[in-house]
Amino acid sequence: MDARDLRAGLAAGAVAGALSGVPSTVHAVATGRSPVDALEAAGTLLLADDSLPSARAAAGLVAHGAISLGWGVVLAAVLPRRRSVLWGALAGLAIAGLDLGVLGRRWPRIRALPTAPQVADHVAFGALVGAVVSRAGRRR
Repeated sequence: MDARDLRAGLAAGAVAGALSGVPSTVHAVATGRSPVDALEAAGTLLLADDSLPSARAAAGLVAHGAISLGWGVVLAAVLPRRRSVLWGALAGLAIAGLDLGVLGRRWPRIRALPTAPQVADHVAFGALVGAVVSRAGRRR
């Protein structure tokens, strides 16, 4: 991976990390749940479950940001340049399986989140990374 790919991956992870939570946020608002629940759940990756809600939310921003940047770099390295949005969405689905199905089961607040909106967030994340990486590749 060269410096351009690294920059593209970091940019893609940042954009996707900021925007990919729309499906679960819309679902939370539509069903009367707090849209901050997912952020607080992510915060329990770094803090105890009984930490202050504001501390969990802040930790959630840090955890989600780091995870998004990391996956952005990984996907930038492995996604094909053709159909990268489609492949990114499929990668997001695979990441959801790992994040939610394997790792997330260890954290009660993550496990308690509605699954479908979280999977939709992951698919959106992958598709957005694919879009940003594809755009970065065309500028070369």
